[in-house]
Amino acid sequence: MHIRGQVIFGVFAAVSHVLGYEVKTPPLDTEWTYKVGTNPWPEYPRPLLQRPQWQNLNGIWKYRRAAAAEASMAPMNESFANAADVLVPSCLESGLSGVQDINVTHAWLTRDFTVPRDWARTGRRLMLNFEAVDYEATVFVNGRKAGFHRGGYWHFNFDVTDFVKTNGTNKLHVFVFDPTDSMGYNMPMGKQRTNPSHIFYRSCTGIWQTVWMESVPQNYIQKLDISADMDGKVKMQVATSGGNDTLSISVVGEEGVSIKSHEASTNGLIEFVVDSPKLWSPDSPNLYNLSIKLGDDEVTSYTGFRTVSSGEVNGIKRPLINGKFFFHFGTLDQGYWPDGLHTPPSREAMVYDLEVLKSLGLNMVRKHIKVEPALFYQACDQMGLLVIQDMPAMVDGDRKPDAAQQAEFERQYEIMIEQHKSYPSIYTWVVYNEGWGQITQGYYPEFDLTARTKEMDPTRLVDSTSGWNDHGAGDFHDNHHYANPQCGSPFYSILSTPHDPKRIAIQGEFGGIGHNVSAENLWKVEQAINQINQTYEIDTDLEAYNYRGHLLLTELKEQIERYACSGAVWTQTTDVEGEVNGFLTYDRRILRLKVDQWKADIQALYDAAQGRTGQYKGQKGLHGLGDICLFIYYEHDVYDQF
Repeated sequence: MHIRGQVIFGVFAAVSHVLGYEVKTPPLDTEWTYKVGTNPWPEYPRPLLQRPQWQNLNGIWKYRRAAAAEASMAPMNESFANAADVLVPSCLESGLSGVQDINVTHAWLTRDFTVPRDWARTGRRLMLNFEAVDYEATVFVNGRKAGFHRGGYWHFNFDVTDFVKTNGTNKLHVFVFDPTDSMGYNMPMGKQRTNPSHIFYRSCTGIWQTVWMESVPQNYIQKLDISADMDGKVKMQVATSGGNDTLSISVVGEEGVSIKSHEASTNGLIEFVVDSPKLWSPDSPNLYNLSIKLGDDEVTSYTGFRTVSSGEVNGIKRPLINGKFFFHFGTLDQGYWPDGLHTPPSREAMVYDLEVLKSLGLNMVRKHIKVEPALFYQACDQMGLLVIQDMPAMVDGDRKPDAAQQAEFERQYEIMIEQHKSYPSIYTWVVYNEGWGQITQGYYPEFDLTARTKEMDPTRLVDSTSGWNDHGAGDFHDNHHYANPQCGSPFYSILSTPHDPKRIAIQGEFGGIGHNVSAENLWKVEQAINQINQTYEIDTDLEAYNYRGHLLLTELKEQIERYACSGAVWTQTTDVEGEVNGFLTYDRRILRLKVDQWKADIQALYDAAQGRTGQYKGQKGLHGLGDICLFIYYEHDVYDQF
């Protein structure tokens, strides 16, 4: 079955060619590919700490490859007039970048910018923000080094007040180093590979999320950590650029009315209670806006009141939201795009995937060894989609990390938690996936990492080892098995371990049934096409695909009824390169599902879980989307709606 409309290609490319930039034809495009334009991602990129004064630096930059020795000095005397135009944000290897340059290791990216006149006031500071650069970034402003950052998934910023001219043009240079999986390197990189193969994909190099500036006062709010529980208790920590000062906090309810005001010192933990808040859950994703003032600085944020925990229900260890057992069912969500690779073409495109999942009745996504832009997690908060957040893995196989590489992995793991622990939708952290980069001789680092996670963030669960090398750490016993589930059951297979009743049983990956499509909807890279037959199971037509889906979900339902299964992750949201086992094809144009069948089978999972507990009624996956509905049609013009 096909979804959405047909696309008229090349319209924007003809316009953008005049500007010197145009989309390079990717191996596969999407409906959004030629709609991106030269002002991509115009949205404010940081919804949990938002200010009114900001300037987006996305758009057309200049790019050239570089040598390692160039990192120490910006090429101020070099004209980039003949360098390639590149779209920021994008992966240099992607079609959307306009260069589609494969396996870049060192690169320069540069642009000019001006500072708004009203920002050039005494006592104001100018912050230069990067949402993500893969992998290392050395930043120069007007030839002076502003700072250095390592880690391809994390946001960072520099105070560039003393480097900029407020009455003229400034030059910004970013030197990028990205070794990916080169020998001698083992770093958090997820599924990126310089030589992709089936479940490993084309790498991403460069500035792949938004770049922007903001004006702040001398003493300003640098960071907010917020948690709010089912009893209305709010805990907040605020990092500022100055010393101890007084904060004014307002919690805003419906129609913009303040329902709670609180004053506190910036020094230490801030605690207060909101009476009888509407709780956040997948069924009712209620959010409250926040306003925080510190002297001349005022930011807005939001939170949701919810408590995630584990506990025994009728003798079985269960995950709890707001004190009640919930069965969580979702997809392995890899977040790759054929035109943008790591970077979705737009927020609309990114959210479309989530809308499809929510409309089918799913209540969760497992964000698989990748970290998304902040607007992804905001959308999950708003829609009521739970998120299992994986740490991006190191190299799989025999290339285990040395002491320095392990320390760097752990440093970046802590950054992931620090930067994402205020999103209500995230309810579980994953340390290791299927043993990739996991040390298993001498000691088991997941025990220490789990303890550190609980210390840093006691409000969530930890899936220490999703699949394979499970030594007993964390809140979950997580089984991976294709295609059939083995969830909390008295049977298991090689590489898995027997169910541990002291922990929550989850089927961390299963399904994976595939269905090949015509070349029109495939990633047109010969190696990827040749490896399609490595898919766990190939069904020759959609009738067989949907029959197998029904059979596997029925099997899962029976394991919920008989055993200790508390959640499951179906592989996967979309096809990716040589993998053809998504609900959606890689270009998002075909949905393989018989919608009514799958919605009924998914609801049956929740009903089975409810039947095991008798605790409460009415768990559903389809809530919180208002009037959103998506239309699909079969090849024989039989229409359906969901």
